Amino acid sequence: MFFYHVGRYFMLIGRSIGRPESFKVFRTALVNELYSIGINSLPIVAIISLFIGMVITIQTATAIDSPFVPDMLIGFTSRESMIKEFSTTIICLILTGKVGSSIASEIGTMRVTEQIDALEMMGINSANYLIMPKLIASVMIIPFLVVISMAIGILSGWVIGDVTGLCGSEDFIAGVKLDFNPTLHMGYAFLKAIFFAIAFSSIPAYFGYYVKGGAIEVGQAGTRSVVWTSIAILALNYILTQLILM
Repeated sequence: MFFYHVGRYFMLIGRSIGRPESFKVFRTALVNELYSIGINSLPIVAIISLFIGMVITIQTATAIDSPFVPDMLIGFTSRESMIKEFSTTIICLILTGKVGSSIASEIGTMRVTEQIDALEMMGINSANYLIMPKLIASVMIIPFLVVISMAIGILSGWVIGDVTGLCGSEDFIAGVKLDFNPTLHMGYAFLKAIFFAIAFSSIPAYFGYYVKGGAIEVGQAGTRSVVWTSIAILALNYILTQLILM
């Protein structure tokens, strides 16, 4: 059953990728998805990154309270945590609950109300019409949200460290700069963001597209999509980390 769903998932994604039948309609849908997925998600990304950046700094400072450990390690740890893990994996897991469930519910509602059947009867590729704008919008906007999260998290850690006296500005900034490789660190983060964006836009779309029943089944499809997308993101996180950093 698992491999059946995997095969059908890739067939659906294959159908969704292609030349739009109307570039005007596609452009309008893409702009709407960019706003829905990106701009509407910006407040929650900013708020969570703000507090997590401060928490990482405070926890690191209290954990290494030793005269033999340099304070710059606090800035180093904040940078590594935000860039390599939090701003990519955790943010995308959070967005899975917000964006993924919305995608599954939207497409699932169209399926049970026979709107998708109507598109097919008119000769329109419903998978391309419904899924491709969401897929492309996610790949375009998620790296932008990741950068915003990184900046807010590191900046909030720097401010709270200086304000509380846990880590001076010079030490924190020195730690952020320590062994920083833009190509490796940012390339790794962006690659993960792109793969995660594909996962949390396409997997919920699959569950919504093939839902059967009524409102209850649409809700169940949304729940299943969040669970399986979260598993996929965690698995991809392990695979990409193993391939790039090991």
